[in-house]
Amino acid sequence: MKADFKILWNNCLNVIRDNISEAAFNTWFAPIIPLSYKDNVLTIQVPSQFFYEYLEEKYIDLIQQTLYREIGEGTILNYRVLIETETNTAVELRGEPRTQPGNKKIAKKIAIKVPNPFERVETPEFDSQINSKYTFNNFFEGESNRLARTAAEAVAENPAKTAFNPLFVYGNSGVGKTHLCHAIGSKILDRYPERKVLYLSAHLFKVQFTDARRFNTINDFINFYQGIDVLIIDDIQELSGLEKTQNTFFHIFNHLHQNNKQLVMTSDCAPTDMLGMEERLLTRFRWGLTTSLERPDKELRKKILKHKVLSDGLAISDEVIDFIAENVTDNVRDLEGVIVSLMAHSIINDRDIDISLAKRVMEQTLKFEKKRITVQKIQDTVCDFFNIKKELVHSASRKREIVQARQVIMYFIKKHTKLSLSQIGAQIGNRNHSTVLHSCNAVKNLAEVDKRFRADIEEIERLLNS
Repeated sequence: MKADFKILWNNCLNVIRDNISEAAFNTWFAPIIPLSYKDNVLTIQVPSQFFYEYLEEKYIDLIQQTLYREIGEGTILNYRVLIETETNTAVELRGEPRTQPGNKKIAKKIAIKVPNPFERVETPEFDSQINSKYTFNNFFEGESNRLARTAAEAVAENPAKTAFNPLFVYGNSGVGKTHLCHAIGSKILDRYPERKVLYLSAHLFKVQFTDARRFNTINDFINFYQGIDVLIIDDIQELSGLEKTQNTFFHIFNHLHQNNKQLVMTSDCAPTDMLGMEERLLTRFRWGLTTSLERPDKELRKKILKHKVLSDGLAISDEVIDFIAENVTDNVRDLEGVIVSLMAHSIINDRDIDISLAKRVMEQTLKFEKKRITVQKIQDTVCDFFNIKKELVHSASRKREIVQARQVIMYFIKKHTKLSLSQIGAQIGNRNHSTVLHSCNAVKNLAEVDKRFRADIEEIERLLNS
């Protein structure tokens, strides 16, 4: 029975690992030592006070939901915080109890009911889902985001009273689209507290729509969204290929726009490059302002790093900041992740942050972040490899070389994205799901018996990951 608490904690770790990046797991959860479980209280040992505070701020909802599921409702978390490692001096701190765990979804073992805000339309307090920590004050301006930031501030000052309705912002993952969404929502709530502002992802919208159809509450769903004053939807491209969801969103969009309500949307690509979306919706997306967020340039990366360092109370030299800004170029999330990891390594190992430590942390942290392989990249790579124009892949052509390229594209989209068969088909000339399934099986079967074709598939895989 002595090892029971270790088994319980390991069960929890298995769930937590599925819901955060490997780098975050290794930094914040791998060093934790389970000590005991008694009278519904699980005691764990953490390396420092900072560790305790960071877990309580960033991961408490995930931890608490995991404890409730794996151990039992009402499980209390107790921290043993090491103050002095040599003498094993420690203090015990009780985790903050919460009556309602947050809305973070746990991927594998925890079944959490997806919130349906339209069921709460009559409640006195409206939950906007806006994260107030993302504001215009900490969204730094540079050449890569100047137009988008300026337009977003104009919308926040006078929602639905500018030419920027809808405001459509697109760009790669990690360049600040979500931050900008929350900044708009926060400022509108500050200036117009009576307005109903709602932020949500397109993924949540489609899940809610599916639930509404299942429980025959479509009218409640539509009425709720038609009552919103400012609707902010992140990653709108996730509605691609979903005809019924798009149709409902079309009517919601029309109602809000005609009644002078503000719409803000983000996507990973411009409306003109969006596949599987109805043309009538794409036309409306282009009614207002469409603007992009590019990867931050070096000067903007340095601004972001200096702010993060200052807000976290760290001492990092300009030389180290310049080194990080020079070498971490893809997105803002990577920049912030490096600073968090540097902070943890510096505190846990009690050493100054220098270029040597920064280089080691960057190698350890960024190697876990697998490059995102998009539908666009797959199509471009396969078409270049077979020397075929992309528009031919989307055509009705039955030429052997075009059919094979089309099948290979579908195969890699299924392998490297989370799109359903229907959504994949919508991206490739509006094929149906059975065509996609046949294509994927055809590629797999041919690769097993044809060495030359298998070598082509392996080379395309290498190009996609390069």
